[in-house]
Amino acid sequence: MKNSVLKLTTALILGSALFGGTAAAQYPERPVSMVVPFSAGGPTDTVARSLAEAMRPALGETVLVENKGGAGGTIGVSHVARSKPDGHTILLMHIGFSTAQSLYKNPGYSSESFDPIGLVLDVPMTIIARSDFPADNINELIDYVKANPEKVSLANAGIGAASQLCGTMFSSAIGVDLLTIPYKGTGPALNDLLGKQVDILCDQTTNTSQHINAGTVKAYAVTSKERVPTLPDLPTMQESGYDGFEIGIWHGVWAPKGTPQPALDKLQEALKAGLADQAFQERMAGLGANLLADRANPEALSTHVDQQVPQWAELFKQAGIEPQ
Repeated sequence: MKNSVLKLTTALILGSALFGGTAAAQYPERPVSMVVPFSAGGPTDTVARSLAEAMRPALGETVLVENKGGAGGTIGVSHVARSKPDGHTILLMHIGFSTAQSLYKNPGYSSESFDPIGLVLDVPMTIIARSDFPADNINELIDYVKANPEKVSLANAGIGAASQLCGTMFSSAIGVDLLTIPYKGTGPALNDLLGKQVDILCDQTTNTSQHINAGTVKAYAVTSKERVPTLPDLPTMQESGYDGFEIGIWHGVWAPKGTPQPALDKLQEALKAGLADQAFQERMAGLGANLLADRANPEALSTHVDQQVPQWAELFKQAGIEPQ
């Protein structure tokens, strides 16, 4: 009897191991959904669509970009946090992953809601204005804003968006409380700037480079430590006399907490392969983005988020921004 039970138990264990191995080997079993918590046409969406294509060969399946915008990205992020942790739903989010945890009383998620996969890239911001704005350089822009604070409108893509974070830093740096106009995404904000319905926008090079190069907006400065090679004529804010004004919009990839390790491993391999893809590298370089291939791993992303959350919480506190 004991021998029979032992044989049955051994068979069950072996069968389970074989089944698990087969399941892991089959991942992914269908297309993977990469959720972008912002509207289509924005800078994060631009990164996602290029990265999804670059990751496809290593995954052996299509990666479909799914836009779920709203509430500063928290709707889409929360959606992924609640998704089935099987590796078929992942999140591409930027710096807002960290800032929302201070901007919202209940963002619907925390860092513990996810399994990190890795960092992707870092994107500088640009300070731009409508094409007929009465200032030709960053110092003239700041002088005009200080002299006419009630007349100047600062657009952003909503609370928690990269444009809102950069706009907050800009207002704090020059000591002016500007009229802020939030939009439901960067696309609508930029469209109104192009249509001369708002004055200023601070947004990522992935979204503004083509308009700067085409001359359809006025560009004044970049927020990176050094000048952006694709926009060599734009000074940094630090060059313009604003020491410490540096902000880059980093992006990372996460999966819902509890995703099987074989799936996480394959996703990380696909991310590394995507960052090594020449077409992706050329596309991102042309938009001024800096790839973070050496930090495309769970440990680097987790550490980065842990550092960012308290830093932004302190900045919002100093700026008098209360969580909603």
